[in-house]
Amino acid sequence: MLSCPLAVRLGCAGALVCGLWLAAGGSQAQVLSSPLASGNPKSAAPAVPGLDLPVGQGAGVHGVNSPFPNLSARDDVVPWSVLTAVKTKTEKNRILPVFSMDQLALNQKTQRIQGFMMPLDPGEKQRHFLLSSVPLTCAFCTPGGPESMVEVKTKTPVKYSMEPVVVEGRFLVLNDDAYGLYYRITDATSIK
Repeated sequence: MLSCPLAVRLGCAGALVCGLWLAAGGSQAQVLSSPLASGNPKSAAPAVPGLDLPVGQGAGVHGVNSPFPNLSARDDVVPWSVLTAVKTKTEKNRILPVFSMDQLALNQKTQRIQGFMMPLDPGEKQRHFLLSSVPLTCAFCTPGGPESMVEVKTKTPVKYSMEPVVVEGRFLVLNDDAYGLYYRITDATSIK
Protein backbone atom coordinates (compact mmCIF):
# COMPACT_ATOMS: atom_id res chain seq x y z
CA MET A 1 0.00 0.00 0.00
CA LEU A 2 1.23 3.52 -0.78
CA SER A 3 1.62 5.81 2.21
CA CYS A 4 0.72 9.47 2.27
CA PRO A 5 2.12 11.50 5.18
CA LEU A 6 0.16 14.57 4.01
CA ALA A 7 -2.99 12.83 5.30
CA VAL A 8 -1.41 12.52 8.74
CA ARG A 9 -0.40 16.18 8.85
CA LEU A 10 -3.57 17.74 7.43
CA GLY A 11 -6.21 15.28 8.66
CA CYS A 12 -9.34 15.07 6.51
CA ALA A 13 -8.06 17.61 3.98
CA GLY A 14 -4.84 15.65 3.55
CA ALA A 15 -6.76 12.39 3.24
CA LEU A 16 -8.81 13.86 0.40
CA VAL A 17 -5.66 15.03 -1.40
CA CYS A 18 -3.99 11.67 -0.89
CA GLY A 19 -7.07 9.75 -2.01
CA LEU A 20 -7.22 11.70 -5.26
CA TRP A 21 -3.46 11.48 -5.60
CA LEU A 22 -3.31 7.73 -5.07
CA ALA A 23 -6.37 7.03 -7.22
CA ALA A 24 -4.57 8.56 -10.18
CA GLY A 25 -1.33 6.73 -9.29
CA GLY A 26 0.20 3.62 -10.74
CA SER A 27 3.76 3.25 -11.83
CA GLN A 28 3.39 5.41 -14.92
CA ALA A 29 4.18 9.11 -14.83
CA GLN A 30 1.17 11.34 -15.21
CA VAL A 31 0.79 14.93 -16.32
CA LEU A 32 -1.43 17.23 -14.31
CA SER A 33 -2.74 20.22 -16.20
CA SER A 34 -3.18 23.76 -14.97
CA PRO A 35 -6.27 24.71 -12.96
CA LEU A 36 -6.15 28.04 -14.76
CA ALA A 37 -6.92 26.91 -18.27
CA SER A 38 -6.56 29.46 -20.99
CA GLY A 39 -9.64 30.63 -22.77
CA ASN A 40 -13.26 30.26 -21.78
CA PRO A 41 -13.81 27.34 -19.36
CA LYS A 42 -17.29 26.83 -20.82
CA SER A 43 -15.68 25.97 -24.16
CA ALA A 44 -14.56 22.61 -22.78
CA ALA A 45 -16.70 19.60 -23.60
CA PRO A 46 -19.52 19.08 -21.09
CA ALA A 47 -18.82 16.59 -18.30
CA VAL A 48 -22.42 15.42 -18.50
CA PRO A 49 -24.05 15.32 -21.95
CA GLY A 50 -26.86 17.85 -22.20
CA LEU A 51 -25.62 19.97 -19.29
CA ASP A 52 -23.56 23.10 -19.77
CA LEU A 53 -20.88 22.11 -17.23
CA PRO A 54 -17.16 22.23 -18.01
CA VAL A 55 -14.86 19.26 -17.74
CA GLY A 56 -12.22 19.65 -15.03
CA GLN A 57 -8.91 21.03 -16.21
CA GLY A 58 -6.73 19.07 -13.80
CA ALA A 59 -5.72 19.54 -10.21
CA GLY A 60 -7.46 22.39 -8.42
CA VAL A 61 -10.29 23.23 -10.81
CA HIS A 62 -11.93 26.63 -10.20
CA GLY A 63 -15.62 26.05 -10.95
CA VAL A 64 -17.47 28.51 -13.16
CA ASN A 65 -20.22 28.80 -10.53
CA SER A 66 -17.80 29.60 -7.69
CA PRO A 67 -18.77 32.68 -5.65
CA PHE A 68 -15.05 33.53 -5.58
CA PRO A 69 -13.44 35.21 -8.58
CA ASN A 70 -10.60 33.55 -10.46
CA LEU A 71 -7.12 34.75 -9.68
CA SER A 72 -6.41 37.93 -11.61
CA ALA A 73 -3.66 37.73 -14.21
CA ARG A 74 -0.40 39.16 -12.88
CA ASP A 75 3.01 39.36 -14.53
CA ASP A 76 4.87 39.55 -11.21
CA VAL A 77 3.95 36.08 -9.89
CA VAL A 78 4.83 32.50 -10.86
CA PRO A 79 1.87 31.15 -12.87
CA TRP A 80 0.09 28.15 -11.39
CA SER A 81 0.26 26.55 -14.84
CA VAL A 82 4.02 26.20 -14.31
CA LEU A 83 3.64 24.66 -10.84
CA THR A 84 0.83 22.24 -11.69
CA ALA A 85 2.47 20.86 -14.85
CA VAL A 86 4.39 18.26 -12.85
CA LYS A 87 4.71 14.54 -13.46
CA THR A 88 4.84 11.89 -10.76
CA LYS A 89 6.47 8.51 -10.34
CA THR A 90 6.07 5.69 -7.84
CA GLU A 91 9.25 4.71 -6.04
CA LYS A 92 9.49 2.45 -2.97
CA ASN A 93 5.77 2.77 -2.18
CA ARG A 94 5.86 6.58 -2.42
CA ILE A 95 4.59 8.94 -5.06
CA LEU A 96 7.34 11.41 -5.94
CA PRO A 97 7.28 14.47 -8.19
CA VAL A 98 9.28 14.63 -11.41
CA PHE A 99 9.95 18.32 -11.98
CA SER A 100 10.50 20.03 -15.33
CA MET A 101 13.43 22.36 -16.01
CA ASP A 102 11.05 25.35 -15.63
CA GLN A 103 10.06 24.21 -12.15
CA LEU A 104 13.64 23.41 -11.10
CA ALA A 105 14.77 26.86 -12.28
CA LEU A 106 12.59 28.41 -9.53
CA ASN A 107 14.40 26.55 -6.73
CA GLN A 108 16.27 28.56 -4.07
CA LYS A 109 15.30 31.88 -5.67
CA THR A 110 13.05 34.69 -4.48
CA GLN A 111 9.63 34.22 -6.07
CA ARG A 112 6.11 35.61 -5.74
CA ILE A 113 3.06 33.36 -5.61
CA GLN A 114 -0.61 34.39 -5.72
CA GLY A 115 -3.30 32.18 -4.27
CA PHE A 116 -5.90 31.47 -1.63
CA MET A 117 -4.93 30.93 2.01
CA MET A 118 -5.60 27.62 3.72
CA PRO A 119 -4.81 28.16 7.43
CA LEU A 120 -3.04 25.39 9.32
CA ASP A 121 -3.67 26.94 12.75
CA PRO A 122 -6.60 28.78 14.33
CA GLY A 123 -6.46 32.55 14.49
CA GLU A 124 -6.78 35.67 12.39
CA LYS A 125 -3.05 35.97 11.71
CA GLN A 126 -1.08 33.14 10.16
CA ARG A 127 2.66 32.44 9.97
CA HIS A 128 2.34 28.95 8.49
CA PHE A 129 -0.31 28.14 5.89
CA LEU A 130 -0.90 26.62 2.49
CA LEU A 131 -1.47 28.76 -0.57
CA SER A 132 -3.78 27.13 -3.11
CA SER A 133 -4.52 27.78 -6.75
CA VAL A 134 -8.28 27.73 -6.09
CA PRO A 135 -10.34 28.84 -3.06
CA LEU A 136 -11.08 26.49 -0.22
CA THR A 137 -14.60 25.18 -0.82
CA CYS A 138 -15.28 23.96 2.71
CA ALA A 139 -13.46 23.54 6.01
CA PHE A 140 -12.73 19.87 5.23
CA CYS A 141 -11.96 20.01 1.49
CA THR A 142 -8.76 20.62 -0.39
CA PRO A 143 -9.13 22.06 -3.89
CA GLY A 144 -6.36 20.04 -5.52
CA GLY A 145 -3.35 17.85 -4.98
CA PRO A 146 0.13 18.80 -3.80
CA GLU A 147 0.95 20.30 -7.21
CA SER A 148 -1.72 22.97 -6.67
CA MET A 149 -0.51 24.25 -3.29
CA VAL A 150 2.55 25.85 -1.76
CA GLU A 151 3.48 25.64 1.92
CA VAL A 152 4.21 29.15 3.22
CA LYS A 153 6.28 30.09 6.27
CA THR A 154 6.33 33.84 6.88
CA LYS A 155 8.66 36.23 8.71
CA THR A 156 5.70 38.11 10.20
CA PRO A 157 2.06 37.01 10.55
CA VAL A 158 -0.26 37.49 7.58
CA LYS A 159 -3.91 38.35 8.22
CA TYR A 160 -6.21 35.58 6.97
CA SER A 161 -8.29 36.55 3.97
CA MET A 162 -10.76 34.74 1.76
CA GLU A 163 -9.54 36.98 -1.07
CA PRO A 164 -6.39 36.05 -3.02
CA VAL A 165 -3.08 37.00 -1.41
CA VAL A 166 0.44 37.37 -2.83
CA VAL A 167 3.52 36.32 -0.88
CA GLU A 168 7.19 36.68 -1.72
CA GLY A 169 10.02 34.61 -0.32
CA ARG A 170 12.63 31.94 -0.92
CA PHE A 171 10.99 29.30 -3.13
CA LEU A 172 11.92 25.66 -2.63
CA VAL A 173 11.20 22.74 -4.97
CA LEU A 174 10.82 19.66 -2.76
CA ASN A 175 11.95 16.36 -4.27
CA ASP A 176 11.07 14.07 -1.36
CA ASP A 177 9.19 16.01 1.31
CA ALA A 178 8.15 14.00 4.37
CA TYR A 179 4.61 15.42 4.11
CA GLY A 180 4.22 14.89 0.36
CA LEU A 181 4.38 18.58 -0.53
CA TYR A 182 6.04 19.72 -3.76
CA TYR A 183 6.70 23.41 -3.05
CA ARG A 184 7.51 25.67 -0.10
CA ILE A 185 8.21 29.39 0.40
CA THR A 186 10.23 30.42 3.46
CA ASP A 187 10.96 33.84 4.96
CA ALA A 188 7.87 35.04 3.12
CA THR A 189 6.31 38.48 3.31
CA SER A 190 2.86 39.60 2.20
CA ILE A 191 2.78 41.74 -0.95
CA LYS A 192 -0.04 44.17 -1.68
